[in-house]
Amino acid sequence: MHEAEQEIQALIRGGENLAVEFKSDVKSLPDRDLVAAVVALANTEGGDLFLGVEDDGTPTGLHANHRNLAGLPALIANKTIPSLAVRVESLELEGQPIARIQVPKSRQLVSTSDGLLQRRRLRMDGTPEAVPFYPHEFVQRQSSLGVTDPSALPVENLAVDDLDPIQRIRIRNAIKKYGGDQSLMPLADDELDGALGLTVSVGGQRHPTVAGLLLLGNEMQLRQHLPSHEVAFQVLRGTDVLVNEFYRKPLLETFEEVEVLFRARVEEEEIQIGLFRVPIPNFDRRAFREAFVNALVHRDYSALGAVHVKLDDDGLSISNPGGFVEGVNLDNLLVADPRSRNPLLADIIKRIGLAERTGRGIDRIFEGMLRYGRTAPDYSMSSAHTVSVRMSAADADAEFLRMIVEREEQTGAAMPIDSLIILSRLRNERRLRTADLAKSVQKPETVVRGTLEKLVEAGMVEAHGTGKGRTYTLGAKVYQGAGQKAAYVRQAGFDPIQQEQMVMSFIDTHGSIKRADVVELCHISPDQAYKLLARLKKRGEIEQIGERKGAIYKRAR
Repeated sequence: MHEAEQEIQALIRGGENLAVEFKSDVKSLPDRDLVAAVVALANTEGGDLFLGVEDDGTPTGLHANHRNLAGLPALIANKTIPSLAVRVESLELEGQPIARIQVPKSRQLVSTSDGLLQRRRLRMDGTPEAVPFYPHEFVQRQSSLGVTDPSALPVENLAVDDLDPIQRIRIRNAIKKYGGDQSLMPLADDELDGALGLTVSVGGQRHPTVAGLLLLGNEMQLRQHLPSHEVAFQVLRGTDVLVNEFYRKPLLETFEEVEVLFRARVEEEEIQIGLFRVPIPNFDRRAFREAFVNALVHRDYSALGAVHVKLDDDGLSISNPGGFVEGVNLDNLLVADPRSRNPLLADIIKRIGLAERTGRGIDRIFEGMLRYGRTAPDYSMSSAHTVSVRMSAADADAEFLRMIVEREEQTGAAMPIDSLIILSRLRNERRLRTADLAKSVQKPETVVRGTLEKLVEAGMVEAHGTGKGRTYTLGAKVYQGAGQKAAYVRQAGFDPIQQEQMVMSFIDTHGSIKRADVVELCHISPDQAYKLLARLKKRGEIEQIGERKGAIYKRAR
């Protein structure tokens, strides 16, 4: 079976989802229904429409009206606005002719020529359906694609004089406090508004932008003109709610008040490293700040729902309405180019100094967890409609932090985030291959291998084996520093001579050995076990009985 056929069968076996649609053609599917299904796919994630397949995945074939597929792309192009270019492929499945219509994801809204505008969504049972695309959802869609900036839209019902002048003072104080763009400080109020994009001119009159309303509006104006703006701060102990505060105040004021509540719950211990006392907080302040600011700045302001900050017995979680923007997902979160759903608001917050100016605030969040020996921040609860991050409240590993700080003192630079991720995973999982680590670092294996070799040179990591079987563990001095010398011996394994002695001892005890036994006994890869047995066989110490997976090895006679 060809790879293409296997791909088709796998798609159909997987059933319908947001990107796969089945349409029966037994009674000749009307053109209107076919085009509507294509439009719904294009307005969601794109995907494949299989014509001639029932909802349960059973191929029943194409109607005689659709046997000639040559005109289908033109039909769809002529009946969509703007015209949609699809690719149509004729296939045969279980003896039945079917058509695969590959629909690209559109970067603009697409409707049928009759004006029908649809998108796809999942029902509660996980099956997809096509639903109307309502006008209030247009901005949400376009902002996620980066086509428009909702935060730069003018609020024409408000004039500049309606805004709260105290909030400008708050902006200037924040620039001083957080080391923002100092060139903004000498500007007059109207110049500050213009420089940051807080106001725009419409018909000769100055009006606030949505970003300007968020920063300079009062609570009543925000409730009236931007009802989606809301922040919830909760503290739970078990099932008891200790704090449950809701805010609809301007953005900086809300940030400051929530930060005060958060800081009151930060506890610190200290350890001595060299000449200095180094604090170990239960929650890293910079990680919290970046995660909270990200939620405020990148949330979807066209969707109702609050930004939630919740502290409980297990840790800290922060969530916001609106999924990841186009091009960002869990698999490229660390390496995707910085993009915002609200570019103007993001730029303002960076210039004030509240957010990382490079746009790599995600690195700060990871650093704030990993350097203390805690697990990486968890984004797995995020969805198409929500971004959620959870930071564990597990106890810190003081010796791991000591190792990081001492290395930073030696190099005079902060530990790179890639190195922190690698060291953290090796600390938790003991022995890993480059391919295992590449998934966490989200970079090619060649790049990760370079980082690993630098850590090997620094003595923080040790390499074992060669080629594809090469594995890595934390270095001896790491375990020695933590008083875990025995743990190092267990993880680093044994040298080749010791491994050979162990194999011979196993044979003497049990009569024979398999390659799988060698892998488990010596903590090496199957390839390394094969080479070890080959050496012993070549020297005439053992003999092989059987072939391939069934082979066993005994002492040579």
